[in-house]
Amino acid sequence: MHKHSLLKSQKLAVLLMLALLMAIMPFGNQSVAIAQGPQSDGMVCTSGPNFNLTSHTGYVGTPDGNVVYMWGLSSGADPFQYPGPVLCVTEGDTVTVILHNTLNRDISLIFPGQENVLADGQPDGPVFSAGNLVSLAKAAPANGGSVTYSFVASRPGTFLYQSGTDPAIQVPMGLFGAIVVRPAMGPSFMYNRADTAFDPNREYISLLSEIDPILSQRMESGLPFNSRNYHPRYWMINGRGFPDTIAPNHASWLPGQPYGSLTLLEPWEATLNPLPAAIRYLSVGSIDYPFHPHGNNVRIVGRDGMPLEGAALENLAYDKYSIPVGPGQTWDSLFSWHDPEAYNSTANPVPVTFPNIFDMFFGPMFSGSPYLGEQGTIPVGTTSQNQCGEFYHIAHNHALYQITSWGVVMTGMATYTRIDPAGGCP
Repeated sequence: MHKHSLLKSQKLAVLLMLALLMAIMPFGNQSVAIAQGPQSDGMVCTSGPNFNLTSHTGYVGTPDGNVVYMWGLSSGADPFQYPGPVLCVTEGDTVTVILHNTLNRDISLIFPGQENVLADGQPDGPVFSAGNLVSLAKAAPANGGSVTYSFVASRPGTFLYQSGTDPAIQVPMGLFGAIVVRPAMGPSFMYNRADTAFDPNREYISLLSEIDPILSQRMESGLPFNSRNYHPRYWMINGRGFPDTIAPNHASWLPGQPYGSLTLLEPWEATLNPLPAAIRYLSVGSIDYPFHPHGNNVRIVGRDGMPLEGAALENLAYDKYSIPVGPGQTWDSLFSWHDPEAYNSTANPVPVTFPNIFDMFFGPMFSGSPYLGEQGTIPVGTTSQNQCGEFYHIAHNHALYQITSWGVVMTGMATYTRIDPAGGCP
């Protein structure tokens, strides 16, 4: 691990953040954060119900210029990635996961929320040696061992999979991922309820995690680590820290961190855009993360793979300003953006006087206009990465020290919601 010198000035840190934003975003008429192609944004599914997961060692980049040794799970013969792939199945599927272990220690997988899990055809469960608990599940032996897990995906929702062997070490090192079980009602519903419908082209996931670089250094060096000394310095969404979080899926400069977390929306409209987006929140961290997407509350429709409904199946979903995603928890939410004032520069202008253009600070995502879908004049020499007058609202962890990277401000567990004008960018 190579630790670069930290910025000591908050002003310099902010300037660095802006420089990074401009460095990762293409110029011209391209979108600032979305590459071309159907999987440039949104949740990337690895479809089942049969999966092969292989453990690897590798490195992840962090926004402060560090490179950190990690472990990860990849699909089949794919190279190292962090976190593991999102496994997508359908309610009622018999799911099979074959774990191939290339690490120099035993590893295993547990599947919280799944029932009657089998390991190599036998009921799985804790493993003891001489009366001591050594694993929460049957392990794949080190240096080439394997084990086959199977279970029936009996209920829809969002779930985790993670190591059950030495989890205080192996989970923070990267042996984890997400499982999405589609309901029998169809893939455009979160649960078997009509009121959980969402736009299937607007499905997102935010898998929250943390990294202790000293733990990573000890594992890379083959040295023991006392978990009492665990101290995370990096906080990630889908394995990335801001501003990499808003880069597209499979960005070429992040080969081991394939998943972005930008949320892309258009204004809600009863006829043209009536369905919300789906955002799935999960955490493998050690404490609660109070995560909040600015611009609107989310509608919580499920927790830990259980729909929010009463005994008579009444709808108990509720709006939430900040989502305190705790260790091992999952939250299923619906999210939409409304434009109630419908301001525009001609028929309905904003009823305030704008400041002089030279008195304003322009971030790289500002269009130069306060109106959705319009681009205004910006000072000569100012670079704008805005494509068509879209808006950007930050979404971040409200524990503000966790939107840093080893002290570098405005990095860490943060991303954006992008709101395009109705119909999208031309």
